Amino acid sequence: MSENETHGSHDTTGAVVGPDDEHGLGPHDGPHGYASDKEAYLKRMRRIEGQVRGIAKMIDKDAYCIDVLTQVSAVTKALQAVSLALVEDHIGHCVVDAAKAGDDDGAAAKVREASEAIGRLVRM
Repeated sequence: MSENETHGSHDTTGAVVGPDDEHGLGPHDGPHGYASDKEAYLKRMRRIEGQVRGIAKMIDKDAYCIDVLTQVSAVTKALQAVSLALVEDHIGHCVVDAAKAGDDDGAAAKVREASEAIGRLVRM
């Protein structure tokens, strides 16, 4: 299996796009687990985006290395918090919905998908 088949491919922006599997569970058909909190996620991501721009300005202005690293750490922790929340939403909605639908193979695929995502997060 190629890298893209295992972990998805990249879209035109360079973002990783999850693979479709034999159960049609790659792109979720219904609302995503984060749908009810979408605005909160977007707000958090905009805040993180601003922090990253701030780090770039710090580097441009030759800020002290430790100060830059402190800000990088803050952004990393913020992204990890978003990641954990997304995993929780995925398990609480997508995995549970697949299990409730009675599709054992589909539910197993969703659990495997969540486990792989957690594995990628742990390797950060």
